[in-house]
Amino acid sequence: MNFLKSDYFKFGLVSVLYILWVIWLKNFWFLLGLGVIFDIYITKKVNWSFWKKREGKNSMLIEWLDALIFAVIAVTLINIFLFQNYKIPTGSMEKSLLIGDHLYVSKVAYGPRIPNTPLSFPFAQHTLPLTKNTKSYVEWIKLPYKRLAGFGKVKRDDPVVFNFPAGDTVCVERQNVSYYSIVREQADNLKYRDIQSGKEQRTNEEYYNEARKLVWQNYEIVVRPIDRRDNYIKRCIGIPGDSIEIINGVVFQNGKEQKTIPGLQYMYRISTNGTKINPRHLDKLGISEEDAGWGLGYEFMNVPLTSDNVEKIKELKNVTSVIRYTAAKGVYDNNMFPHDTAFKWNLDNYGPFYIPEAGKTIKINLQNLPLFNRIIGYYEGNNLQVKDGKIFINGKETYEYTFKMDYYWMMGDNRHSSLDSRYWGYVPEDHIVGKPKFIWLSLDKDKRFPKNIRIRRMFKGIH
Repeated sequence: MNFLKSDYFKFGLVSVLYILWVIWLKNFWFLLGLGVIFDIYITKKVNWSFWKKREGKNSMLIEWLDALIFAVIAVTLINIFLFQNYKIPTGSMEKSLLIGDHLYVSKVAYGPRIPNTPLSFPFAQHTLPLTKNTKSYVEWIKLPYKRLAGFGKVKRDDPVVFNFPAGDTVCVERQNVSYYSIVREQADNLKYRDIQSGKEQRTNEEYYNEARKLVWQNYEIVVRPIDRRDNYIKRCIGIPGDSIEIINGVVFQNGKEQKTIPGLQYMYRISTNGTKINPRHLDKLGISEEDAGWGLGYEFMNVPLTSDNVEKIKELKNVTSVIRYTAAKGVYDNNMFPHDTAFKWNLDNYGPFYIPEAGKTIKINLQNLPLFNRIIGYYEGNNLQVKDGKIFINGKETYEYTFKMDYYWMMGDNRHSSLDSRYWGYVPEDHIVGKPKFIWLSLDKDKRFPKNIRIRRMFKGIH
């Protein structure tokens, strides 16, 4: 037993764990840290905990400070390499996940990433607490993308937490709206203004370039590295190499209909005989006050429903009809990726399209380039240009491209109320954060304590 308490045993145990961690990192420069560990336990030449005395009794304040520093370091390492808490902020995954669910997100499920910006304020994603736009990180050290070995890969229909791909550029005054959506909105306004005034219309690219300049002039703009972009959670409905198509709201993966997702929701119009549906009925069905949008009077309401809830709503005596909203095939929605009139896609009828796979080569031309230009020019860091109807990558005319990374397609289970890949496109592999495993706490924002605690959802697995 005395041997177990000896400094040499402690040094040996910690060294073995540290070496295993270095092997996991695959960066053997960290083996130099063994010298620090040897000094901490054996030679004791340097006081590595400089804020406290090595010998003698420390004050209670110093003891508390020591405990706090240890806790911050421990939790930070756990968040980076093992797991992290994530709170559901919106209803994009209802009814699979609800607003107020707190999730345990496993980093080792797909392998943790080494942070791109390792120097940061603890537990802050991108902004310091109590500030509007003070960065919580510094970019003195910027590390390239590297993912450690994990237990598996992203599979079809996995719920996944990832960094928001379109969150690379942010308008501080409108952070809840994508920067690129704001630019497109401004471009549409410029085009509409020319139409109204009878001016000659310009090309879409000219409108977009002018709109971008106006946005940079009128907003405070922040550019964020990958690991400091907002975290999103969606379901991965397409993995590298897949072909995806959405027909009348139904997802087809490589020509086969997606398996049934129990919590899947669509937007419905519920018509009544003019009387209001009892709020208790809505509460029993898990329909929040925020979701229940009544029209004039109580003749109709627009609300997202699961297939089970549709049948239960139809049974109510004052309900006359329940009709699902579906955007017709061929109706162009400018909000849909790739935001090009050649792709007349919408929320319910979208595709078909290919999801890029690392190492795969495809033919590229002016027709399919809108699908891949952000991948080629931004995510994979090439100089992409189109001149005189020809495509140039890094100064060379080309007709094909080989992808460097894997990509994924993410969609919310609340299909008509989800800001997902249909709006901003592919999710690169270096944006993947982890896999949510279970709900450890769930709070209903429409109720007061203690009724706001959803006991039945606590420690429920996520599928």
